[in-house]
Amino acid sequence: MIIRKDYRVSLKYRYPVMVRGSILFSLLLLVGLSIAFPRFISEQFIQFDLNRDDRNLEVDIPQTEQFEPPPPPARPSIPVASDREDLADDVTIEDTDFEDFIEWDAPPPPPSSGPNVKFIAYDDPPIPIGGYRSIQKNIIYPEIAQEAGIEGKVIIQAFIDKKGRVQGMSVLKGIPNTGLNEAAMVAIKKTRFKPAQQRDRPVGVYISIPVNFKLKG
Repeated sequence: MIIRKDYRVSLKYRYPVMVRGSILFSLLLLVGLSIAFPRFISEQFIQFDLNRDDRNLEVDIPQTEQFEPPPPPARPSIPVASDREDLADDVTIEDTDFEDFIEWDAPPPPPSSGPNVKFIAYDDPPIPIGGYRSIQKNIIYPEIAQEAGIEGKVIIQAFIDKKGRVQGMSVLKGIPNTGLNEAAMVAIKKTRFKPAQQRDRPVGVYISIPVNFKLKG
């Protein structure tokens, strides 16, 4: 049996036909796209004025301001001998004798700007027996303050010893010339205190005690 080749199915025979067909199909595709999507290119032209002559343009240039140089400094004057006879030729400065000066005392120290508040360390402060109401009960309102209708608060600094007795007092903040300062100290003096405690031991300390003065009615 003799086998014969079919040229219609041979790749070598069909290759040129396929190349021509591909080229033709590509050209038809490009033409179709060009027709379907046209492109419009607008060109802009810049027109120049050919008759314009820039050589005759006028430009305003500001005038440069001229500054005059400052005058030179004056020359130092040369001393010249005077012909006046009333002027002394030689002037002698005598030596200063410091032995004749009196010793000056130092200026006094400036006054303190506030009350001298004393402090002693303690764990528990002293407390009036019966509370601070006991101090208010001992107050005798001065007549001059009652007649003038004066009210206010007086703060007294008191030293309470280790037995709870008041040993010394001073006014930290008061209302002078009304008798309220003295009445506050008298009321505190009549009050017994529970002494301050430091490490479970009674100690004498300074405390500030406010006393209020208020009229009834």
